[in-house]
Amino acid sequence: MKKQCKRKVYQLVNPISMAIMGAAVSGKKPLDQLRLAELSAIDNLAFGRGTIEDWRWTCDFLNIAQTMGNMGIGPEVLPVCEVAQNGLLQAAKRYQKTKKMGIDGVTLNAIRELHEYHDLQRTSVARSVYETAIKKTADRIRSRAKDVIEIT
Repeated sequence: MKKQCKRKVYQLVNPISMAIMGAAVSGKKPLDQLRLAELSAIDNLAFGRGTIEDWRWTCDFLNIAQTMGNMGIGPEVLPVCEVAQNGLLQAAKRYQKTKKMGIDGVTLNAIRELHEYHDLQRTSVARSVYETAIKKTADRIRSRAKDVIEIT
């Protein structure tokens, strides 16, 4: 039997450009679209027009910011994450009772501060690090880690 070569051949991908893209800070246009979606979700929750999707957007960037803080990228965000998390849990419970999504003033201030911290976190690291944090967050949620809170 003839030996087989184990060399990987990447087709349709330029490995040099992929490495440069991974080491670079995320592009301006995708980040602007992400910011717009997050800020509109915060505004909808602030004015009582919030939907479950807006609540989900807010929870997503809260979870990613918390993961990045635990990874050592901006650990000063962790106390703000706790306040925002408690407020979002109260909003979810309120929604289950009244079918209206909204948040109180303390939570709103915490979420706005959290958004500023998270924006600073994601613009100060390479895209590959940010994608690693997103993947790590998704894996923790999927595996139902002990500190993951699930709403039923």
